[in-house]
Amino acid sequence: MTTVINQGEPPRRRGRPLSFDRRRVLHQAMLTFWKLGYEGASVTDLTAAMGITPQSLYAAFGSKSALYREALEHYREHVGAFTIRALEEEPSAMAGFARMLTESANEFCKPKRPRGCMISMSALTCAEENRDEARHLAQLRNATIMAFQARINKAIEDGEFKAGLDSGGLARYLGAIVQGMSIQARDGATKQELLAIAALAIQALQQAAASPGGE
Repeated sequence: MTTVINQGEPPRRRGRPLSFDRRRVLHQAMLTFWKLGYEGASVTDLTAAMGITPQSLYAAFGSKSALYREALEHYREHVGAFTIRALEEEPSAMAGFARMLTESANEFCKPKRPRGCMISMSALTCAEENRDEARHLAQLRNATIMAFQARINKAIEDGEFKAGLDSGGLARYLGAIVQGMSIQARDGATKQELLAIAALAIQALQQAAASPGGE
């Protein structure tokens, strides 16, 4: 007997349909990875926080790595969105970066969640078999620095920042400040201490500003 295969329909998932709120459990996974890091967060840790079984985790997300990457995107779209939003919403680069630095100090010390930045902290070092996760995080951090540089370049073109300014160096400086604030927050720095760092970085930015006469 010939078996007819319907090429137009995807295979049906066997078993009962998943019965949890994907966004809620993803948020809990994000918090767990953020707190413990990629390697430190075991499947047991994750499923306990998410309130699901290991079988449900693999059925819904495929693997721990895939869950981690989806949790990173959840972080970027929600918790970490303030960074790029500040640059897009403020009328000037100076105002955008000042807002971003100040909000970083506030966000990195918020109560009832891990301190610092998930993208800065959750896989700085790892075993060789997890190097892909570290590389992925490095790409996300570099993407943020490229966004900083693009905003600085626009400010140079608009005459807001000095002509000839090293936009790449300034972008990396700002990235180093934000990442350093994240680490210090994890080490126990207070919001006021981080705001002081932000204020110094804002002073450095002001030195990059063009003079009113355009000289």
